[in-house]
Amino acid sequence: MSDDYTTGKDRGKQPFVVNIEDASVENSHYRRTLWTGEHLQLTVMSIDVGDDVGLEVHPDNDQFLRVEQGAGRTEMGPAEDDLNFVREVKDDDVIMVPAGTWHNVVNTGDTPLKLYALYGPPDHEPGTVHPAHKDAEKDPNED
Repeated sequence: MSDDYTTGKDRGKQPFVVNIEDASVENSHYRRTLWTGEHLQLTVMSIDVGDDVGLEVHPDNDQFLRVEQGAGRTEMGPAEDDLNFVREVKDDDVIMVPAGTWHNVVNTGDTPLKLYALYGPPDHEPGTVHPAHKDAEKDPNED
């Protein structure tokens, strides 16, 4: 295992290669940025059983999420109270979220939901580490 994703260092703006499946599955933090560039950001996430990413919208960010382990449900729509796109997700599924779309991912399985996300442009401060969902909610840099 490389320290590139276990030490908490964001390797942004440097060339970087990582086994993303290992980095995602071995990650125990709710959110950790691995790489933040000028136009793109890579994060890994571990969503506890029964927890979720949190209903949110990114007006200027398209988002790509890939489930590496676990089971869940994604909900998307044009408004916070109109999540008209609902799909079950599992290992190897990809979730594409267009900019301006309200979305959430809920862990419906019995193990932590492990995924990674690519944002364009970056959405979090470089080096962000949120050990738990509550830490992300308290972070003044988060929406």
